[in-house]
Amino acid sequence: MTRRAFVKWLLAIGAALIGLSAFVSQLLKKKMMPSEHAAASTIKPEPAQAVVQPSAEPLPSGPLMSYFILSDLHVSIGDALTGKKLRQALDDITHFDGPVDAIMMTGDLTDTGTERDYKELHTIVSEYKLPPIHGNMGNHDYYSIWINKANNWDQAAVPNGKNDAMSREQFKKYFGYEKIYNDFTTKGHSILLLSQEAYVQEKPEVGEGAWYSDEQLAWFKDRVQSLYQPGRPLFIMTHQPLPPNGTDGATHQLIRAVKFREILKPYKNVFVFCGHRHQDFENGTPHYVQESFHYFHNSSVGRTLNRAYQQEAKNKAQGIYVQVFADKVVVRGREFSNRTFIDDANWSIDLQKASV
Repeated sequence: MTRRAFVKWLLAIGAALIGLSAFVSQLLKKKMMPSEHAAASTIKPEPAQAVVQPSAEPLPSGPLMSYFILSDLHVSIGDALTGKKLRQALDDITHFDGPVDAIMMTGDLTDTGTERDYKELHTIVSEYKLPPIHGNMGNHDYYSIWINKANNWDQAAVPNGKNDAMSREQFKKYFGYEKIYNDFTTKGHSILLLSQEAYVQEKPEVGEGAWYSDEQLAWFKDRVQSLYQPGRPLFIMTHQPLPPNGTDGATHQLIRAVKFREILKPYKNVFVFCGHRHQDFENGTPHYVQESFHYFHNSSVGRTLNRAYQQEAKNKAQGIYVQVFADKVVVRGREFSNRTFIDDANWSIDLQKASV
């Protein structure tokens, strides 16, 4: 081989090596660094970690529902002071600095249950723009049997041409009720109002006590079961108070008390309110008792009494204001004559939470 032929051979070998190197380089580049036209990766990225949120919403700060309980109004055309006190209460409620979703009138709305006393009650109430009003019957709402045609008390002539059925009809006519016991629900919270069904004209043995029929107690049991919501309060209105636990009542008491307590026993957060005793919130008499339910004794709008059942402070007119919160119920005594809350009547009851 000549020198010139050897040089040409070396140059050819070099060119071939350079070409091979470039080819290998491009091949490796494609494998290690795919172009924009290469197939997308099948590996999915890890999802971003979710931010953990609180499991419970904060409780509302304001009341969910609020209402007044007025007991023992004893409105009478023959006693102007009772009308004056009811006007004080309704005027206070009308201008009250807080929500009022309803008014409960829990028995002894009138002093005699006569048509003229109901007319006086209607006259007073119609003077005010008020939230819904509901009521139940007390013993005085059956008193028309004691009143003669001259509108005088006449015990010797009982029943003075009247009967208990007429008293019930008078009450139903005033409220527009089909029955004398009812329930009312507002803003998701329910109130049941039980009523005395007979007085001494039909059942002399009941005296001034509250007798409830089998029909009313069956209705009561069914409505409690239907309306009760775990974690929320349920409110019950009676007129006469309960006797000691484990006993049935007599005159001036709720007579079928054993059955009444039995119906309520399975349920938490039940609040029962009664009237009839008229006791001043400031005379040291207990007004709250805890049983399987929370039990409150209201005072009186028309005739607030001392511990000796005397109307010593004639100008006092008292009632109860109830506020329902998400976690508690607040019960406060109100003095309507001077528009103030009563320090001795201030209770805050925590609600038991619903079982999970």
